[in-house]
Amino acid sequence: MKLRGLCAVTLDDPLLPRLSALVKAALDGGTPFVQYRNKMASRPLRRAQAAEMLRICRASGARLIINDDVWLAVEIGADGAHLGRDDAPGGSLATARDALGPQRILGVSCYNEIDRGAEAAAAGADYLAFGSMFPSRTKPGAVRAPLELLGEARRRFGLPVAAIGGITADNAAQVIAAGADMLAVVSDLFDAMNIRAKAEAYQALFNHGLRDKALAGSAIASPETSAIYRAIS
Repeated sequence: MKLRGLCAVTLDDPLLPRLSALVKAALDGGTPFVQYRNKMASRPLRRAQAAEMLRICRASGARLIINDDVWLAVEIGADGAHLGRDDAPGGSLATARDALGPQRILGVSCYNEIDRGAEAAAAGADYLAFGSMFPSRTKPGAVRAPLELLGEARRRFGLPVAAIGGITADNAAQVIAAGADMLAVVSDLFDAMNIRAKAEAYQALFNHGLRDKALAGSAIASPETSAIYRAIS
């Protein structure tokens, strides 16, 4: 599976059945990646939730990436880990790469820093994440990154690039056009009235077959899908 498409980043939800239902809806909409993130949970709850996320991702053929915790990813057999500035074991991305091994994904947050992208690429990252691209409800104080940084990073490092922060159905097309291979989305996905349809709409941007059907007026053209196509038409 290529590192391309929607990445559903989970909410800080303490209730496992509710979180599972939300993520299952996104997976039913074709989401190829889930990033499990819960800053508020205890270690036992994080493990239980991560293990359940892995189960439902496996059932849907999606990949699970664990936010901030290499060792949890290794422990449960997840598909990879995504690390911020202070999350690598011993502060070393190279150590994180070694711990994950060659088969698991290593994603690295680079914020608005091309030099951090260079460091991550040299350490063996599989994708580089930049943002916040727009004002974000999840992280209102996050540093902003220019759209142009996405294309620059792809050209310089030859790695897939993820965009995060304030991404919505109204701005997703321009983020992809700027160079994003992956869209990491929290609020606009999980706050949707129809999470499955919203996931389908995002994923359709990476799938011309769905795009053509939606433009032809098939049942796939949900209101969420139509909003994205209006943005790119």
